[in-house]
Amino acid sequence: MVLEGLETGMNTVHYELNVSGMTCGHCEKAVDKAIHQLDPSAVVSIDRSAGKVRIESSQAREPLAQAIVAQGYVVAD
Repeated sequence: MVLEGLETGMNTVHYELNVSGMTCGHCEKAVDKAIHQLDPSAVVSIDRSAGKVRIESSQAREPLAQAIVAQGYVVAD
């Protein structure tokens, strides 16, 4: 779930989500694409081996998490 939710300026918030099920580069691309479909200006950093997805976005956490879940991955609470 959200480890951080800090305002970083101009309605942008930083989230760090624990995501399981990412096993390859294709998985990373699917997660990145899902987030960018919701917020094209989001900054996304994925550490597949650690199961971390860091996002800077103007979107709320829940829609971002749901976009990842819709791709078949698990976002931990």
